[in-house]
Amino acid sequence: MNIIFSEERMPGEVVVNHMNQAGALCVQEEGLDPQTITVSVTFVSTEEIKELNRVYRNKDAVTDVLSFPQFEDLNEVKEAEEVCLGDVVICPEQALLQADEYGHSGERELVYLFVHSMFHLLGYDHMNEEEKTEMRKQEEKIMNQIGLGR
Repeated sequence: MNIIFSEERMPGEVVVNHMNQAGALCVQEEGLDPQTITVSVTFVSTEEIKELNRVYRNKDAVTDVLSFPQFEDLNEVKEAEEVCLGDVVICPEQALLQADEYGHSGERELVYLFVHSMFHLLGYDHMNEEEKTEMRKQEEKIMNQIGLGR
């Protein structure tokens, strides 16, 4: 899997390695070949993510992560030879605050947010309880596989 990381606010090598591992596992879970998938990841400030959240979601608040899928139907992805699945925007400052709140490492939170976004790019959502349960199950499966489970 090819992850194109923004240069600004780049996390450490351990986080990047975990994201690469997790991303490949996420797409494999959906029957896709990681060699054909690209995702972009951008790290932004609280001000930047608040503005993106306001513009794209009509919510005037800081959030931890935003996902911008390129496809509505995963079948379109399965038919493509090489494809950019979408864009992930993460706010490290917010992620670190949440890590403290949840009592785990910043590394785990950053990787979890990436995994969460990967599943959004792959068509998952959490608008109702059934969807949320399925998405959380998939997220925890990947986090356990890379050694960052709860």
